[in-house]
Amino acid sequence: MNYPRFFRLAMVALVPAAMSLGLGSALAQTPPPAASAPATPAPAAPPTPAPTATPAPEASPPATPATPPPAAQAPAATPAAPVQTADPFGEEITLAPKTVVILKGNGNWDSAFDALIDSFKALNAVLDKQGVKASGNSMIVYTSTDDTGFTYLAEIPVDQDLKNLTKAMSMGKSPDGKALKFVHRGSYDNMDNTYEAITNHLDDKKLEAKDTFIEEYITDPLKTAEDKLVINVYVPLK
Repeated sequence: MNYPRFFRLAMVALVPAAMSLGLGSALAQTPPPAASAPATPAPAAPPTPAPTATPAPEASPPATPATPPPAAQAPAATPAAPVQTADPFGEEITLAPKTVVILKGNGNWDSAFDALIDSFKALNAVLDKQGVKASGNSMIVYTSTDDTGFTYLAEIPVDQDLKNLTKAMSMGKSPDGKALKFVHRGSYDNMDNTYEAITNHLDDKKLEAKDTFIEEYITDPLKTAEDKLVINVYVPLK
C-alpha cells in the first residue's frame, strides 16, 4: 500500500520501539542456561591474505574543448531617412501658356483670401455644370495693387473651351515667359512674409520684375486647411 509520506515516517519510528519491547520480554522469560564443560579452545583461524590492490583506473583522455559560439552578427544598418531639402527660392524658370477659364475680381486685403475662395468656387461650379475637369492647378494673377485692395484674375486650366460663361468670365491664356519661382507654405495670412522675402531677393540680385505676379495653388484651396497651403509664387521678369 502506498501510504502518504507522514504515515511512512510514523511507521519507521514505531518499528525499533516494538523490537526493543519484544526482545526484553523474551529475555525476562528465558531461564539461564546450565553450567557446561570447559569449552575446547577453537583452532586458530588461518591468516587472511592481504587484499590485492586494485589498479587505478586509466586517466580519461582530456575533454575536447567546447566549440566557441559564433560571433554575434552585427545588426543590419538601418537606411538613413531621406533628407528633406529646402524649397527652391528664386529659381529661374520659363512659364508655358495654358488655356484657362478666367474670372475677374477685386478685393481688399482684410478679406483677401475669402475673395479668392469665392472666385474659385464660382469657376468650379461652371466646370461641374458643363462636366469639364480642370487640367491643372488653380491660379491667381494679380493685375494691380494698392494699400487698400487689389484686382486679380482667377484662372483654372482646362482642355476645352467653356460655353455660357457669365459676364465676368472668359476664356484665355495664362501668363508665359521668364519668371522666378518661390514657394510659400502655410496660411494665406503669412503671405506678407513671403512677399517681403521676395522683394529683398529682387533687390539683392538687382532684378526688375513686371507689374504683376502669379500664385499657383499646389494644394486645392477649397479642400485644404488654410495653414496647410502650398503655393508657388511666380514673379515675371522684364
